[in-house]
Amino acid sequence: MKKHWLLLLTLIGVLILSACSGGSTIPEGEQGSDSNAEPSASSGENEIIYASTSDAVGLSPTMTNDSVSSNVMTQIYENLFERNPETMELEPKLAESYENTDELTWVIKLKEGIKFQDGTPFNAEAVKYSFDKLRDPATGAPRASLLEPVDTVTAVDETTVEIKTKYPYGPLLAALSHSNAAIISPTADEKQDLMQNPVGTGPFKFVSWEQGNQIVLEKNADYWDGEVGLDKVTFKIVPEISTAISMLQTGEVSFLDALPPEQISRIEGLENVEVTKQEGTPVYYLTFNHSQERNQNPDFRKAVASAIDRDAFVEKLNGLGVRSDSVLGPKVFGYNEEADKAGTPYDPELAKQLVEENGFGDEPIKLLAANRDNFVLMAEIVQSQLTEAGFNVEIEMMEWATFLDTARSGQYDLTFLSWSNVTSDGSEMLYPNFHSDNVGNSNRAQYSDAEFDKLVEASRTTVDQAEREKHLHDANMYMLNNDVAVVMYHGLVTSATDNSIKGLKIDPNGQWSLKDVTRE
Repeated sequence: MKKHWLLLLTLIGVLILSACSGGSTIPEGEQGSDSNAEPSASSGENEIIYASTSDAVGLSPTMTNDSVSSNVMTQIYENLFERNPETMELEPKLAESYENTDELTWVIKLKEGIKFQDGTPFNAEAVKYSFDKLRDPATGAPRASLLEPVDTVTAVDETTVEIKTKYPYGPLLAALSHSNAAIISPTADEKQDLMQNPVGTGPFKFVSWEQGNQIVLEKNADYWDGEVGLDKVTFKIVPEISTAISMLQTGEVSFLDALPPEQISRIEGLENVEVTKQEGTPVYYLTFNHSQERNQNPDFRKAVASAIDRDAFVEKLNGLGVRSDSVLGPKVFGYNEEADKAGTPYDPELAKQLVEENGFGDEPIKLLAANRDNFVLMAEIVQSQLTEAGFNVEIEMMEWATFLDTARSGQYDLTFLSWSNVTSDGSEMLYPNFHSDNVGNSNRAQYSDAEFDKLVEASRTTVDQAEREKHLHDANMYMLNNDVAVVMYHGLVTSATDNSIKGLKIDPNGQWSLKDVTRE
């Protein structure tokens, strides 16, 4: 999701995210902590500060769908399953085991003795509550599509959940590993707003949120899966990446991730800082607002795609991006290397010809972009390249939360989107982002095509993984042949941490957990 390479800076000691608004502070004492404390990386060896250029949108897995919020929530909530970052295999987390009694039935046994951070029990009823709320149309959950195939969820007994699907659904376990399918406390959800005051089973508990400034978490002393090494984590909002890097240098923050290409040499030159890079699942792409008549013209899309020199753009990423036309990246289930060069090639002369013959430069194009570093860079370069081809392009820049809402409502002509693919499954890239079921929700491209829908549905309605791979490749190629989106690059997963931090591991999907992290 979902779902996106959203330049977050991870400052360990007090995890802080940058704000959508300069709103009010969560009331002190909701979780028993001092919200006015101003943490710093050097204030204690068991504290970590993470820097982010954007604030979280909210802290409920049910009601959010962005990587910035997910970075915080991953520390608070947990899922029934998780993907092993080394083997990329799905493994039980809150679940103990599972079995398919038939193609439509999944019986999941839960671990015993686990409690939510509010002291209430984690059990089958809590799982049922979480999943029923996520898929209830009345909830309006951004990632309801994760459980769209589910027919019923039944709490068989205290530790047994039965899920029946409407049709054979191969990606179910992958969907249940998604951060937006995390298990919430029913008791807490019924008495408070989890968007502002979250409660899960994870290693850290919510303390406070000063919107536009910081989010503070503290160790869950009663955590079920072993001792938590850190006492406190702060997500610090630092809108300027250059400032965040300076703070990393001085020790005011201890962790950044999604490192900006234009600053990578500076970061690598810092003393006492370790930089990591690895192949990941994030993909960044230009998409059309497919609900507009102009964008439904294949010649218009061809002209746009032909005008963009993606090789030149990737060179500016200083080794932090992988060039491929494929919508599905190499670390995603369903990827086939045939798609790497299957997109429309850069051909500026063809682009100019199509623009001139069709009068595509007569009307202005609104290019919507989030005010995050890589999105700004993409917007500036693509605006220049499209202008060179004869288009009339105006950039409209917005802060993160406003951008997400604007794109969802289709108030743009062209825009840049990203998807970190938390599940690492191709169906969970193509279905939420491009299937007609999700127009106006997670399908911000407003794309609706019956033939494409059938290919995606075929990839979801079988438990035969070889069949699923074939259908995903066909859907991928269909998108490329029709210029549905122009893939700018596939991102590497990067981080920069103070050398005192030990045990931090970044998943290929860009997510990370601080459960096993310590400071020395």
